[in-house]
Order: sequence, then C-alpha cells, then structure tokens
Amino acid sequence: MRSRSSKEAHSVECRNGETGPYVLRTLLAEIPLSAEGGDEDIHITCVEFFDQNLYIGTSASELLHYVQIPPDPGDQANLPSYILASRIVPAFHKSQRIVWPGIQQILLLPNVNKACILCNWTVTFYSLPELSPVFGNTQVRPCNWIGGVDLNIDPKAKILENTLPSVTILVSLKKKIRLVKISETPRGLRTIDFSGSLISVRRDSYACVADERSYALLDVDRLLKIPLFAISSLNDPNSQSIVPQVNELADTFSGGPSSDVPLTKETNSTGKGISRRTSPNTLKSIGYLTNTSHNLSVDDTVEEIQEKNYGKDLTDIATNHLSSFENKIQPPSKALPQNPSESVEQDNTPSKSLKPLNFLKPHIASPTPQEFLLVTGTGPNDPGVGMFVNLEGDPTRSTLEFCQYPHDVVVDGRGVGVEPIPSTVNLEEEGYVLASMIRNEKDFGIEIQRWDLHPGHDDNEKYWLEIPSEPRSDNSPSSIGLRSVIDAGEIHFSEAVDKLSMKRFKPFETRLASNYSNYPTGYTSIPKTNALHEYESYEVLSQNLENQRVEEERQFSRRFGRAQSHIVVWSGNSIWWTVKNPLVLRLDASIPDMTDHIYRNNEKNTSLYPQLFNMIEILLEREAKTETDYLSLAYLRQRAGLLLFLSSLHKFNDPISELEHRIIENALLEGGIDPRVILSIIPFLRSEIDEGKSGIWIHGGIKDVLDNFVRGFVSESLDSTERILTSDRILHSIKRFLTAWRKKKGFGSIANEYEIFKSVDAGLLVVLLRLDRPMHPNTSTTNSVRVELYDLVDNGIDCFERAITLLESENRLYVLSRLYQSRKMANKVLETWKRILEHELDVQREFVEGEKKVLDYLLKIRKIPLIEEYGVWLAARNSKLGIQVFAEERSQVKFEPSRVLDILRRGASSAVKDYLEYLVFQKKCTEYINELIVYYLDIVTEKLEKSQESRLILKQSYESYRALRPPKPTYHQFITENAIQEEWWQSRLRLLLLLGGGQDSKSRYDFKSVLERIAPYSQELVPELIILDGRQANHDKALRLLTHGLGDYDTAINYCLLGGSGIYHPISGTVSQDTVPSRDQQARLFGVLLAEFLNIEDVSNCIQQTTNLLERFGGWFDIEHVLRIIPDTWSIDLISGFLINALGQIVRERGETMVLKALSGAENLKVNIELIGKISAAGVSIET
Repeated sequence: MRSRSSKEAHSVECRNGETGPYVLRTLLAEIPLSAEGGDEDIHITCVEFFDQNLYIGTSASELLHYVQIPPDPGDQANLPSYILASRIVPAFHKSQRIVWPGIQQILLLPNVNKACILCNWTVTFYSLPELSPVFGNTQVRPCNWIGGVDLNIDPKAKILENTLPSVTILVSLKKKIRLVKISETPRGLRTIDFSGSLISVRRDSYACVADERSYALLDVDRLLKIPLFAISSLNDPNSQSIVPQVNELADTFSGGPSSDVPLTKETNSTGKGISRRTSPNTLKSIGYLTNTSHNLSVDDTVEEIQEKNYGKDLTDIATNHLSSFENKIQPPSKALPQNPSESVEQDNTPSKSLKPLNFLKPHIASPTPQEFLLVTGTGPNDPGVGMFVNLEGDPTRSTLEFCQYPHDVVVDGRGVGVEPIPSTVNLEEEGYVLASMIRNEKDFGIEIQRWDLHPGHDDNEKYWLEIPSEPRSDNSPSSIGLRSVIDAGEIHFSEAVDKLSMKRFKPFETRLASNYSNYPTGYTSIPKTNALHEYESYEVLSQNLENQRVEEERQFSRRFGRAQSHIVVWSGNSIWWTVKNPLVLRLDASIPDMTDHIYRNNEKNTSLYPQLFNMIEILLEREAKTETDYLSLAYLRQRAGLLLFLSSLHKFNDPISELEHRIIENALLEGGIDPRVILSIIPFLRSEIDEGKSGIWIHGGIKDVLDNFVRGFVSESLDSTERILTSDRILHSIKRFLTAWRKKKGFGSIANEYEIFKSVDAGLLVVLLRLDRPMHPNTSTTNSVRVELYDLVDNGIDCFERAITLLESENRLYVLSRLYQSRKMANKVLETWKRILEHELDVQREFVEGEKKVLDYLLKIRKIPLIEEYGVWLAARNSKLGIQVFAEERSQVKFEPSRVLDILRRGASSAVKDYLEYLVFQKKCTEYINELIVYYLDIVTEKLEKSQESRLILKQSYESYRALRPPKPTYHQFITENAIQEEWWQSRLRLLLLLGGGQDSKSRYDFKSVLERIAPYSQELVPELIILDGRQANHDKALRLLTHGLGDYDTAINYCLLGGSGIYHPISGTVSQDTVPSRDQQARLFGVLLAEFLNIEDVSNCIQQTTNLLERFGGWFDIEHVLRIIPDTWSIDLISGFLINALGQIVRERGETMVLKALSGAENLKVNIELIGKISAAGVSIET
C-alpha cells in the first residue's frame, strides 16, 4: 500500500488562511459559557446545528440553545445573529468522586424530532428544536458514547405518509453496545458484546468501532465482528484482547425480563460480505438478541449498578476524554471491571495487561458508503496514518499521512468518481480530510488534504488552516474541537461579492489622465473623441440610477458569495464554520499583487513573474463546472493577466518576452476583460474610449487593481513612462489583444457591443498608426503592420467618424480613402485622392501610381456625374490617362464621343487632342480627322512662330537627310527614328500621317485651309507642302520638291504609284481603290519624275537614281521616249538593264499577239465547223 508521504504531498502554509481550500468564518463569538460569568475554566465540549438552531455543550454540564435570526436584507455583511433561547442542565447521575466532563455528545435525530444528550456518562432525551424532555425521566447510564446512526440514510429525509418515523442508534455501555430504536418510545433491539467502546460510525448494518486499543468491524444485524489493526503501533498486536467472551455478563437496560440468546460462531454466513472474508481476522459472535416485545419504560431504563462498582472506571474514561482535548493524554488508571460485583478496593489493583501501553484517541470517518477511514499512530506528538478499509476490512486506497496525530478527523465531499447517495448528492465532488491538531505545542490548526486522489496527483497537497486560540488562565492551551454537524449552515462571503460584483469604472476621472494632457513627444496630437468631449454629459447620469445599478449588481453577485458547510470548529468561547474557500477568493489570494510590491518597495522583483505565469497556466487549464466557477475563473484570468500586463509597464522590470506577452493576452482574452480597461491604462489610447450612456462596468476586484496601479503610476517620470508605453513590444501586444477582440464581433453574449467595438477599433487604429511610422527601422515589420492597417479600414470599422479624425490628423489620406471605399463613398474617395495628388500629401508614399488608381476606380463606378467630374479633372492632369475614362471598353458607363468632346472642351481642353487621336487612330472615326489636323497645325505653327530654334531644327533635318547617301530611308522614317520628345514634333509626325494618309473623298480634309495655315512656313514644312500640292494635282511641283527639296527619292516613286494621295504609310483601311491612279496616270507621273531625276545636279546620284528608276519601273516608260531624253553622253551600259527589259517586253508582247492571233484562228475554225454541222442537221430546204 502506497503512503501519501510528505514528499509527495507538499504542505502549503496558507497565507492569512485564505489560499487553502477551507477558511474559517465566525459562527458565534464570545459565547457566555457560564450564566454567572467567570468562565475562564469552562470550555465548549461539543456543538450541533440543525434548522437554524445552534446547540452548544460545555464542560460545565450546560447545554446552550441559540436560535438564528436571519440578517437584515439591507445588511451588506449579510451576517445572521443568534439569541440565547435556553440554558439547560441535563440530568445525570451525580457522584462526588467523579471529575465531570460535562456535555459529552449531542445527537440530533431530525427524523423523529428527538435529541439525545450525553452528559457525564448519562443519556437523556429531548424534543427538537426546543429541547423539552421526552420519554419521562428516561436515562441511560453509564454510557461512553451514543451515535452509530446509519450514514446511508439522509437524516433530514421526508418520511412517507402513514409511516411511523424511527431511527436506530448505538449506545455504548461499559461492556456492551446496545442497538436502540428511537421512535415514539425508545426500544432496545439487541445487545452486542464489545467492551469499552469509545466511538462508532455505521453504514447500513456495518459499524466500525474502536476501544482504547484497536478498531473492529461489527455486523450489528448478525452480531459478527472482524478485528482490525491497533490504534497505536506501540501496542503489542498479540497482546490479550480486551473483547469480552461470549459468556461474559452484559450490562442491560433494567426492568423487564430479557430473552437474550447467545449466537454461535458463524463461519459460512451468507450475509453481506463478511462470510466471504478470507483475511486472518477472526469472525466472532459478539452479542445477544434482546426481547423487543418490551419497550423501555422510564423506570427500567436506569442501569441498576452501584456507583461504587463503576465510579472509578468512568473516572478513568473521563480522564481519557479530557486529556485528548488538552493534548495531555495519560493512560487510564483503571481497567474496566470484570463484573459488577467488584468493589472500588478491588479496582485499585487492575490487571495491567488489559490496558493499552500508549493511549491514542481513535478516529473513525466514512468518506464513502463502502469505506471507513481509520487513524493510527505511535504517539500523540508523532505523525499519524490514515488507512482506508472497506466493509470487509480490506484496505482500499493508499494511506494518508498526518504531520501529527490528530485530535479530531472529519471528511468532507463525496469524492471524485464516487457515486452519490441521497445523503451526499448535494455535496461537492472533491473529497477532503480535515484533521485538527496542535503543532509545536502552541500552533492550533487544521491539516487539510485530499483523500480521493492518487499520491502523485498535482492537487494532492497539504494545507494548514490556523485556528485562533487564547491561552487559558493556567497557561494551558484552550480546548479545540472539530466536527461535522447534521445540518449545513449558510455562509456569505462578502469579499467574493465585492470582487465579482460589477462596479462602474470611470477612466476619465483617473489622475493619470491629467498628467498626460499632451501626447508623448514625436506623436501628432489627436483631437479628442466625442466620447471624451461628452464626458461631462456622462456625469449627468443620475447618481440614483448608478446606485441602483450597483445594488442590482451586488444582489446578482450575492449568490456567488453564498456557501454551505457542515463542519464547525471551536476554541475557547468561539465557534467558526470551516467552509470551503470560494474559488475566486482562494486563487485570488494566490495571485501575487506584483504592482503593489513594485510601487510600495520601488524595486524590481522578478521572482513574482513565475508565480503569476504559473497561476495563469492553472487558470487557463481549469474548466468551469458551475456558473460560479465560470464567473470566478473569468475574473481570475482577468486579474492575473492584468497584473502581469501592468507590471510590464514599470521601468524597474525587464522587458518580458514575446511568448510571455502572448500568454498575458490569452489570459485577458479568456477572461473576457472589457478591452476599454486596457485602453484606459495607456494615456494616448484613453481618449478612444466610448463609455456609452451606461458607462463601463467591471469586476470590483479589477477596479481595485486599476486604482492601485494609478496611484503608483502617477508618481513615475513621464519620460520613462512614455518610453515604456510607446515601446514596440507594448504596442504589438496591445495590437494583438485588440485584433483578437475584433474577432468577437457579432457575438450575442457581449454587452454594450457597439461601444466596446467602437473603442476597440479606434484604439487599434491608433496603435497601428504609431507602429506604421515612416522612420521605423524594420521595414518588413512596417510592411506587415501596414497590411494590417489596410485590412482594418477595408473591412469596416465602427468608429467611422473618429477614424476620419485620426487619419486626417496624421495626414494618412490614402488610408482614409480606403476607409471611404469600405463604405462605398465614391465621392469621398475621389475627393481624398484629388487632395493627395494636388497637394502631394502622401507622406508615406502609399499612393503609388495614384492617377492610375483614379482611372481604375472611375472605370468601376456607375455614377455618371462623378465620372465626368473626375474624368475631366484627371484628363486635365494627365490627358493620356484621363481620356481612358471615357474610352476604355471595360468602363461601366459608355459615353458618346460628341459628349466627351464637349465636356473635355469645357474642363480639359488639353486632352481634346488625345481623345481625337484615340477616335481617329484607334476607333478609325475619320470624321474627326479635320479637327485633329487643326489641333496639330495649331501646335506646330505656334511652336514655329514662337521658336526660331524649332525652325532651325527643321531646316537642319532637311540638310542632314539630303546629305545621306543612298540607300537611305524615306524622310518620314528618318524624322521618326530621330524624333525629338517634344509635343510639337510628335504632333507634326501625326500631321504628316493624316495629310498623306490617302483618305477617300468623304473624309478628305480641307487642304486649302491647311495650305493657308502652313504657307508662311513653306521653308520649314516642306513635306506638308508636297502633300498639299499632290492634293491639288500639282504633281510636277510636288515631285520637284521631293527630288530636289528633300532628296527623298523613294517617297517620290511612291508618290507616282499612289498619284500623290497617301505618300506616307497610310492608316489601315483609309485608302480606297478608286483613289489609286490609272496606269496611264502613273506613267505620266513617272515621266515627270524621270525628267526630275535627270536634272539632279550630282551626276553620280543622277545616274544612280535614273538607272534605278528605269530598271524597277521600266514598264511604265516608252523606250523611244527614254532614248530620246537620255543624254547622249551616257554609255549604253548605264541603261542596258532598262533596254533589255524593254526589248524583252516587246518580244513578250509580240509573242502574246501571235498567240492571240492563233487562238483567234482556231476559234474561227471551230465556229465554222459548228455552223456546218448545224446546216447539215437542218437538211436541204427548197423555197419557192
């Protein structure tokens, strides 16, 4: 069997008695134990409580009856009062030789409304609750104890109708135990042979009893006994048993004949389990049946034994009982007499072998319906051992160890894993053993430990609960007692109510707020919220309403401060309830107040951190079983997490790790603390709190923590405090806490949801803005914070108006625009972007490619006025992007070109040209070519008029092009490849494309007006003049300019092929076939060009261009004409190619003619044959 040693169950010294599982609460104090006063030598011997009636037995043989008066409903302490109803001196047999112990036992029998009082070894009977004598003058004496009520039966259970209530008890006489049935009258049922019994506890028919030496199990129905182990291990287990033999004379109730029949020894009984016992313990027959046909009368209940025959023995027993209370235990001077005829003189020489060598008071308790707990030891000042046995006497659990042999032992709770019975169904599950003792001869207290856990269990600790005690007049320790009463008393923990009840918290009243009227250095001052401005309006809240709310909260929390207890302890003239310590008080007392230590001692104490973190782990792992547990754990998690969070703000403490920060956050979240409380701690976040009309209500214990923190914090240096409160660790911790709180949006269980989440969003926004500083050294961290910031505003926040103020004050206009986007406020979005682009307020460089973002947004919306307004504005800023608002196919709104041109002319004239280019070049809308040409001419002519440099550039371009040696690109290609990135140059390129693009007659521009515009610049705009001459059919002039003015020979050839229309690369689809000249016209133009080539001054160039023209396009020339105009000085070889091609052409043409002629002859022959055939077929016909 494994022992629960002190190494496995560490003893915990309860701080102020409040951290253990049990605490003392006063039941009744300063009890007048003596009616005459002077009660220094009188002490309480026993206590019982039932139905608001308190019964107190004293060593002066008086029984005090107190009646409980319920507390006044308005009493905050909620403590009942007691009045003395009566002071009774029970009847007992008097003897001058005996030291009277006083009231020894009070046995209440609620089922029959009776009370049995053992006073000075005499039992008398009374009615409940007023203690009126019953059964006449019936007495039972001499009696060692009374009790043995079946613990399996609920003593307060209702009796069925038409059923006569009765209770069976055990009465210990000198040498026997009587089984007595108490009903309308007492009646003896049977007698059990067991001498000198001192205590008994019964379950059904099984009673566990003890004498001065050992314990035993009795079957009171079948009168069988199982001897168990000795009480003291110093006693020889093989010593002579003091159990009487079967034939030994038994004390009986006097009067009436007895028909007691001895039972023979049973070894094969079929009764409850004992017959199956195989242990070495011997089953013994231990009694006689008593004739139950005769009820006990008043006269025959008095034991007819002379005082001289038992006086000495009872004195010994009394001495034993008294010494057990005073911790001065002495062995009895006399053994029990062998028979009633022995005289006092004979008692002077008792048999020493029948006395225990070292008397220890036996203790028996029954934690479960199938188990008894028995205590053994070696001596009063040595440790004790608790052993569990079942109804068969076999060990069941590992043993318990007491640091000292106890005075009294009480069990509480039904035990983990134990099925409840009617009498234990209302008990708590955790099972405890409470043992009263005196340590070090002066420390009165109760040792508390679990009996239902394995030795290695984490909760298997010992606790010490000190009992207040005052020395007696003789400097001896006062008497202490511990017992379980029959009825539970109700105890009210006002401390628990104070901690759990909700109280209004006013963050704007704290002194800390006044110290932070300005924001920390380096942070932009943020205007106060409406909540702060409305603070005074909150004060208008009726004080009566607030007081009413406080009272309502207190009344609601009262039920969490109620507890019940069956256990009482007494010392001196006071009695206390030994009550289960409420979870909230027990663990709250275990949480070290770190902030209190810091601010009172002004020093660093890291030893408290592990305690707090360990407590947080315990709280997070613990599961609530009741509503009280749920509320208590929530409060405790809040308090532990809040204390750690507050301590991390102090300058004397080292920064805690990221992991520890997350543990704190988890504790605060699991506890459900109002996030506005955390915001109130940080000065620059306090202004984000929205109290609402009802205010902020938090647990009273949490409010006390905050008040203590503020009192200590205001004494700190603002500079050091600022550094702590604005550190990244603190800000990130608050950010995670508030972010986690945002995830609770929509939970119906959150009171004041709107005000809370409005404050959370505002606080989180401030924190993110502080973390997203431009000068932040960690770019990756800043980027992640910025993503969170965007996510916050994108998903919508409750503090919309406050967010606008915050973002405006920080010039975070792009974030503001995203906030507007989350609300689909397109006008505000565009207005904000316009402010950014016009005033360059994007300090964080967030609005990258802002104009492109404006364009994309305008393409998504459907509000035509906004699109027109900001489309024109964008076109005025960036015409290329602006026109896409109206031109993009993916736009949600389609605009007519004429309408777009109108609005652009009114608001963004600079973008008209770009839009026209879009229409002409991309949409192929040729009807807008004239207007676009006008825009190009305006740009080019204006530039030439104002800039002499531009004219020089054009002239130089001609010279540079002419200087190029063939082969060379066309002039248009040349100026395109060497284009200047200026608008006028690009416009001129587009102008050339439009002028020489080969448009049909329907889209033909007004070339005359164009010619008038460019006439003043004929030296600078040569290509334009060439195109216009071609439009006017001045081909000779045009070809002359191309050949001699530009030297653009390829373009000249192209001019001949196209007839002067579209000499540059035309726009796809703008040249029609009817504009292409006929071959004769082309031949004529080539003839003009040949003449111009022959007039080129550079002979080599002239020969090269002429021969090239004749070789490539010789088919358009008449050989005779060519030979006539070719200079005679040219060698025939220069035009040999042309001549070969020309002669080849003549040969081909002649051959073609001959073939045609032959084909014509064949065709004629075929026709003739067909004619002959038809004539033959028709036959001869004669006409007359």
